[in-house]
Amino acid sequence: MDIQRPDLKRKRQFKRALWIGVSVVVLTVVGLVVYRLEPAVPKVERSALWMDTVRSGEFVREVRGPGSLVPRETRWISASSAGRVERVLVRPGAWVEPDTVLVELSNPELVQAVEEIRWEVDAMKAGLASLEAELERQLLDARGALAATRADHESARLEAAAEEDLAKQGIVSRIRYQQTRLRADQLEVRVDLETERIERLQASIHAQVEAERARLEQARQRHRRHQQRLDDLSVQAGVAGVLQRIDVEEGQQVDPGINVGRVARPDELIAELRIPESQARDIQLDQLVTVDTRNAEVPGHVIRIDPAVVGGTVQVDVELTGELPPGARPDLSVDGTILLERLEDVVFVGRPSYGQPESTVSLFRVDDNGHAHRIAVELGRASVNIIEVRAGLDPGDQVILSDTSRWDGHERIRLD
Repeated sequence: MDIQRPDLKRKRQFKRALWIGVSVVVLTVVGLVVYRLEPAVPKVERSALWMDTVRSGEFVREVRGPGSLVPRETRWISASSAGRVERVLVRPGAWVEPDTVLVELSNPELVQAVEEIRWEVDAMKAGLASLEAELERQLLDARGALAATRADHESARLEAAAEEDLAKQGIVSRIRYQQTRLRADQLEVRVDLETERIERLQASIHAQVEAERARLEQARQRHRRHQQRLDDLSVQAGVAGVLQRIDVEEGQQVDPGINVGRVARPDELIAELRIPESQARDIQLDQLVTVDTRNAEVPGHVIRIDPAVVGGTVQVDVELTGELPPGARPDLSVDGTILLERLEDVVFVGRPSYGQPESTVSLFRVDDNGHAHRIAVELGRASVNIIEVRAGLDPGDQVILSDTSRWDGHERIRLD
């Protein structure tokens, strides 16, 4: 017969509950420990990183941009007359003088117009000569009539003076004397009228001749203009320099004002730099510039800043004050560095690949144990390769400047 032992059953239940409780506590503690464990520290090859040491001292702010050399003075040569291109006499790259003919044009209608106007001028010259001769004849006739009238007047006056004494003596009748005196007075009036007529005739002759001469000069002006247009069919360079391009071909019909070519002086060049708009805000006139032509570095200064932004860049014109190296020519690609300012006693470091001026970024600072810890760094003004450090780093600190975005989930990395 089995004897029941209830105390043994309670003991087994108690032991089971005890083991379960201990297991729960152990698992909880282990979970908390695991939860509080930091993720594994990634290892990075030191040689694969770009690092720099924080420095202090003179801080030179510069901006850099690509560009090209362009002529200071460029002249476009345009056609003054319409015509057909007969010959292109000079090709790009040749040195030309002001009177060098670049292109010859032809225009038969213009040639005919010049001839017709020349004939018109010749006819008007002949007409002016004939008019002057006719008017001179009329003036001579008027002067002859005046001379005859003066002679008649003088004769009548003398006769009246003689008859006055005879009339007093009774030798000549009073009536005859008065008739002679009246005729002398009438001739005196005629002399005055003839004199006035000659004066008016001279004024009329002058007016007619001047009017005809004005018409002749107008015709001559038209002839000179057409002749100049005819001469302009031989398109000249107009300035000494190198012919850079020809924009017409033989057989092409061109209109007045169409560009035929371009001439520039290769010994008078400036640099046109394209500076990113984010870096161009501090550029000012007369700032010093160093232009790298690949053969040499040429000094210069800023002479113009384009007010417009094109393609995210601002054009800056630089006058070159140094001697150009051999091989410098228009359209040569160059790099320019503009000196913005020099600052004393500034803490700075190499510019991070993702750091922007006047911003706060996180950088990894390297300690003596070969670990790098993430810290917040406040950046200030920037230059081409360096940037000001306002807070977060001290001189002598070593930081990682390369892109560390793949370790954004880690506060620490280890360098091997």
